[in-house]
Amino acid sequence: MKRRKFLKNSSLTAAGLVSASAVAACRTENKPEEAAMATNPVNPIKPIVVCTWNFLNATDKAWEVLKSGGTSLDAVEQGVMVEEADETNETVGKGGRPDRDGNVTLDACIMDKDGNCGSVVYLQNIVHPVSVARKVMEETPHIILAGKGAEKFAYEQGFKKEDLMTESTRKQYEEWLKTSKYETTINIENHDTIGMLAIDANGDLSGACTTSGMAYKVGGRVGDSPIIGAGLYVDNEVGGATATGVGEEVIRTVGSFLIVELMRQGKSPQEACEEGVKRIMKKNEGRKDFQIGFLAINKNGETGGYCVHPGFTYREYSESGHVNREVKSFYS
Repeated sequence: MKRRKFLKNSSLTAAGLVSASAVAACRTENKPEEAAMATNPVNPIKPIVVCTWNFLNATDKAWEVLKSGGTSLDAVEQGVMVEEADETNETVGKGGRPDRDGNVTLDACIMDKDGNCGSVVYLQNIVHPVSVARKVMEETPHIILAGKGAEKFAYEQGFKKEDLMTESTRKQYEEWLKTSKYETTINIENHDTIGMLAIDANGDLSGACTTSGMAYKVGGRVGDSPIIGAGLYVDNEVGGATATGVGEEVIRTVGSFLIVELMRQGKSPQEACEEGVKRIMKKNEGRKDFQIGFLAINKNGETGGYCVHPGFTYREYSESGHVNREVKSFYS
């Protein structure tokens, strides 16, 4: 049974609709000013898209979707697909650096305004894991598919098999094999991700996150990017958050979910991101050998970001313009 059909069957009954309408009418009668605000909001929500790092082509594509009246879900998918297809981006999609065994393995997830989500981990030979994740969300009763199962599902959905290694990443891998030394490098595209959040003209939020993971990682390693609640989380009542950096540290604090919950409690996106990083650093007191960056947006379209080390930025596109925003850091 497809999830969409299941969701349709879970709609309100006629009696429930009547009851809900009666409650709404009662509230409106008691508070006429609220009814006026609902029909003539003082600050109507306007479309906006943000993504981790300075991926201007990705936000440009997502904004094109939003500007034409498209949904936030379509916007984030099509936005991050730009980077998945860019062979010069060696942390995402085709051209991503391989693991220690020479395999390019991809992770991605997507989440919509209703809380539906899909994810693929350790996916090989498919350029657009985010689109496979969306198929998992829409065409199966599951949330996560992994490895060969995810690859088989992708082929069944019409995706084509393609070699993800490029001449550049193959040469880099051959050079790495001479020492086989593994270490993370701060802000040098070794473990960076594109996480994207958008609000459409209807005021609905969606998010997507996609990566090839750490370069030369142990075969089978999965980071935070495809884990709902860690690398990405969206709550249409509150806002959304996404993460980049060393995923193990994000997973330990369920980072993106934490940030959304902090916003639910009244913190701004900026305050929530700062608190998220500080909680990670409290568990890693004195450590300076990794980078984490959080990005958040609330229901009003306010954004914020924070990171461990200087250097993390996020790209924002709205009616106000297209800008790359530097963020404050724990170690300044």
